[in-house]
Amino acid sequence: MPIVSTKEMFEKSMKEGFAIGAFNINNMEIIQGIVDAASSQNSPVILQASSGAIKYARINYLMKMVEAAAEETNIPIAIHLDHGPDFETCKKCIDAGFTSVMIDGSKYSFEENIEITKKVVEYAHSKGVVVEAELGQLAGIEDDVNVSNEDAKYTDPMQAKEFVERTGCDSLAIAIGTSHGAYKFKGEAKLRFDILDEIKKEIPNTPIVLHGASTVIPELVKMCNKYGAEIPGAKGVPDEILREASVRGVSKINVDTDLRLAMTGSIRKVFSEEPSTFDPRKYLEPAREKVRETVEHKIRDVFGSSNKA
Repeated sequence: MPIVSTKEMFEKSMKEGFAIGAFNINNMEIIQGIVDAASSQNSPVILQASSGAIKYARINYLMKMVEAAAEETNIPIAIHLDHGPDFETCKKCIDAGFTSVMIDGSKYSFEENIEITKKVVEYAHSKGVVVEAELGQLAGIEDDVNVSNEDAKYTDPMQAKEFVERTGCDSLAIAIGTSHGAYKFKGEAKLRFDILDEIKKEIPNTPIVLHGASTVIPELVKMCNKYGAEIPGAKGVPDEILREASVRGVSKINVDTDLRLAMTGSIRKVFSEEPSTFDPRKYLEPAREKVRETVEHKIRDVFGSSNKA
């Protein structure tokens, strides 16, 4: 099946009340684990690459691996740029065959964000590519994104309406309390669903995106720490909160940290239990399997996208 746009995926998700997982990719094993899981659940899936992933893996390698994954399965697969920092990066990905790009102008003023987003939208739409934008700022660190708790701010529902109308963006990432990285909450995990409800009221036909939404699965953190990692006090968004977000109108939920934990914990386990191992296949295969298990759980038990392909 050819790589598709997110447009039809989101239309179905808004109509039927489920979310689509957008999983960050960096190498072949992660791509295979994600796609194997989505295929087993007959779920649409979004593979997304940050600018950091593109620098690491190189854009042509990523595209060829995603194309291979699409050829092997009948589920809808989209390839998306996560947190595009500027017009040039978005253009590079569009020209390389990405079906969706995100322009992250959230660090700029409202007017500057509109200006850069509109520029990306005009170019992307001329090539048949859809655009995700961001309004509001999430705290935390992920690749090139680094926002302090003091600088984080919730999305204003009225601004969201004006922003979508003036830019023509196809989906909007909002800030309602999630954050990037493994340390999302110090106290009780809580999202501002009242803000989500207001935003949905103002822009009912615009797909909503939730960034920084890894659960930071406790079992994966425990496995990492058991085999030598130092990740104390890591805390993410609980499954039940993400499930509620899916039902209440979030169409795309981003997951990166959980995949990193799954892969790192599995590799550390092999190195610890089998110190004589030096064949990459011996530690990358179980890592790929743990990624598959993690994604399968998200699709089946949290996002509700099983059998929605």
